[in-house]
Amino acid sequence: MSNLKENLASLRIDHSDRGGGLRKGPWIIAVALIATVAAGGWYWSVRLQAAPVKVASVAVKTSGGSSPGAVLNASGYVTARRRATVSSKVTGKVVEVFIEEGQAVRQGQVLARLDDSQARAQLAYAQAQVAAARKSAGQDQARLHEAELNLQRRQRLMQENVVGRAEVDTAQADVDSLKARIAYAQEQIAVAESQVRLRRTDLDDTVVRAPFSGIAISKDAQAGEMVSPVSAGGGFTRTGIGTIVDMSSLEIEVDVNESFINRVRPDQKVEAVLDAYPDWRIPAHVITTVPTADRQKATVRVRIAFEKMDPKILPDMGVKVSFLRDEQPDRAAAPSARFSVPKSAVRTLDGRSVVFVLKGDRVERRAVRAGLEEGDQVEVLSGVSAGEQVVVEGPVDLKDGDRVKIQGA
Repeated sequence: MSNLKENLASLRIDHSDRGGGLRKGPWIIAVALIATVAAGGWYWSVRLQAAPVKVASVAVKTSGGSSPGAVLNASGYVTARRRATVSSKVTGKVVEVFIEEGQAVRQGQVLARLDDSQARAQLAYAQAQVAAARKSAGQDQARLHEAELNLQRRQRLMQENVVGRAEVDTAQADVDSLKARIAYAQEQIAVAESQVRLRRTDLDDTVVRAPFSGIAISKDAQAGEMVSPVSAGGGFTRTGIGTIVDMSSLEIEVDVNESFINRVRPDQKVEAVLDAYPDWRIPAHVITTVPTADRQKATVRVRIAFEKMDPKILPDMGVKVSFLRDEQPDRAAAPSARFSVPKSAVRTLDGRSVVFVLKGDRVERRAVRAGLEEGDQVEVLSGVSAGEQVVVEGPVDLKDGDRVKIQGA
């Protein structure tokens, strides 16, 4: 009986394998669908969706740009090597002021006068002391002459045995005493004369004169105001009469990044362009490099001299300079157009400078030749045209042909 049950059990069909296989099929299909949807979403988001970017137009450099053959550009100011705020040597009240802004002055010219009444009184007192000392010395000189005659008479009488030695010694002592008084009086006269010279100097100090020839650029005091060589009396006392500038001492001072200071050398040719006259290129040359660096700004100061002065060049004017290489390009040839773009538009890919130019709703990767940097702009010598729009802000993985959309458009 048991054998019959075992035989019947061996004939039963096992459905476990077929059921397991049927359950795995839907899972495989679901996974495949999810992968397809994810791949499609990634392709749509990465390849088909437009990336937001910011663009800027390529600008044409018409004037004030770098000169042909420039190896370095910098900006600075016109400064005067001889510039002085003229003040008095003494504190006093201003009586007269003889200068106005823009007036030419010569060395030694009187610029202002202070109240000199006290100085004149002190001078008169010193002169009176000199006169008194001289009169006292004259009186002693007369007494000395009388004493010398008396001594001579005593000496003759002593030879005739009329007077004794004691009287001669007394007469000699009178002579020596008067000589000493006269010597002292001469010293007193010298001291009094020194006082006179001092008081005359004080009187001269009430007259303010120009230390050098130049142009008055400011008038800082008026008649009736107090003036002092040092700050005194708060805001009620002036410290200067006016400011004079020697226009022949004008030069340019620029700060050059220390990374590029090796491009600057003494007597190097320079072209300067004043901010006030952007179409006027002024020949100049390097005077020297100041032998110290600014650790805060990482710059080195360079002094530049104008080849020829001009009345239009004024102190504290802004100026841009281009340091030129030794061999100048042929200026007779027509200058090629030069463009500029923001520095953020130029990227370095595979060791080359490139920009992404907007073409419709896509970007075109284009190799360019970058020139000198000026502030937040960089000169582009080739690769772009005027009016084209370049990407200045966008994805770091932007590629040629990517779709983009302009932010804010």
